[in-house]
Parts: sequence; structure tokens; C-alpha cells
Amino acid sequence: MNVSRIALAGGVAASAVVLLAGTASAHVSVQPQGPAAKGGYATVNFKVPNERDNASTVKLEVSFPADHPLSSVSPQPVAGWKIDVTKSKLAKPLDVHGKKINEAVSKVTWTAEGDGIKAGFFQQFPLSVGQLPEDADQLVFKALQTYSNKEVVRWIEEPTAGGEEPENPAPVLALSAPAEGAHGAAADDKDDADAKDDHAAEAKKETAATETASSSNSDGTARVLGIVGIVVGVAGVAFGVLAGRRRTA
Repeated sequence: MNVSRIALAGGVAASAVVLLAGTASAHVSVQPQGPAAKGGYATVNFKVPNERDNASTVKLEVSFPADHPLSSVSPQPVAGWKIDVTKSKLAKPLDVHGKKINEAVSKVTWTAEGDGIKAGFFQQFPLSVGQLPEDADQLVFKALQTYSNKEVVRWIEEPTAGGEEPENPAPVLALSAPAEGAHGAAADDKDDADAKDDHAAEAKKETAATETASSSNSDGTARVLGIVGIVVGVAGVAFGVLAGRRRTA
């Protein structure tokens, strides 16, 4: 009997640990679709789970890092949600492809136009972002999650040096190293394209030369046939004259 009670208590405790672990790990996060390489562009998803049983998530506000402003931020439409993009002036303009950028997106807000994210569900909010910084290993986005009961959860705590996750961690986007030989690959592609153009030009020249030679051969053959025809014609006339003379004689 005691053994059964102990086993039952242990099972309940284990279930509680699993439940608490699941609850603790459910927070607003950001993940890239494919690589998020330094100096490049990427599509990222902000994943928002609903952690309340008695309320729905009706708003998400994501603030962008001011120390690494992004010149290009484009949200993808999400059915049932209104999207507002806020831009701010930059203290130091960005140089992007030779063009000076004086402002950048500082916040994107998604507001539910219906019921929002219900209990037991999650929603993803996609963004196209760039140009990602080359001098950082990660980007930290601070997010505010608002529920239908007016509760606001602030996912704004940055990860500590020790690696321990804070209670309300901010979404962190890890940046990967630039693709090796990216510039070299572009140069190789250009060389390949130039080589293909050269081959095409040579092939065109050879085709033209062949057509010219064929045309010359055709002209020569036509001339020979013409001369042969003339000779045959003259011979026929001569044969007719001789035949007439013989008959007269």
C-alpha cells in the first residue's frame, strides 16, 4: 500500500515537473527561415504562444535594437492582424549600397482584429530583415505580449553571461558566419557568364562562316552547272546544223 502511494506521489511530482518545464519554456522567440548570415538578408519568424487559459493574445510589439539598426524591414501580412511599422531617425546614417539611410524601423506592432491567439495555440509573425550587421553574433529584440484581459508580459530580459535563461527572456536572433567565398562565387559566376558569352560569339562566328562557305559552294556549283548547260546547248545546236547539212547533201 505504501509502495503504491509512493509511486502515485512520484508520478504526480513528475507530471508537475513536466508541466512547469513546458510553461517555463513557452515564451516569445525568433527564428530564421534558413540562414541568417552576417552582412546578409533573412526572413525571420516571431513565434508567440498563448500562455493563459482565460485570455487570448491580442497584441505583439517588437522593438528593434538601436545599436544595430536595420535598413530594410518588411512584414508579411498575417490574416486577422493589423500591422503598424514605426520608424525613427538615426543618430548616425547608414551607408547601404552607396546610399545614405537616415531612418530605420524601431518597432513593429501586430494588433488582432478578431479573437487573436486563443489558449493552447501559437502564432508566427514573419518579417524580412536586413542588412544584418557584420560585427555582431546576435540581435536582441524586446517584445511586449498583451492579453485580452489587459495583462502585458514584457519579454525584455537579455541573456546573462553565464548562459542562464532569465524569467522573461527577450527574443534573440543568432547570426551565422558569412558564406565562405561569397564574393569569389559571384566573381566566378561572372567569369562563367563571360565565358558562355565568348563561346556563344565563337559559335555564331563559326555558323556564319559555315553559312558563307555553303553559300560559296552553292554559287560555285550553280556556275558549273550553268557552264555545262551552255556547253550542252551549243553541242546540241552544232549537232542539229550538221544533221541538216547531211540531209541537204
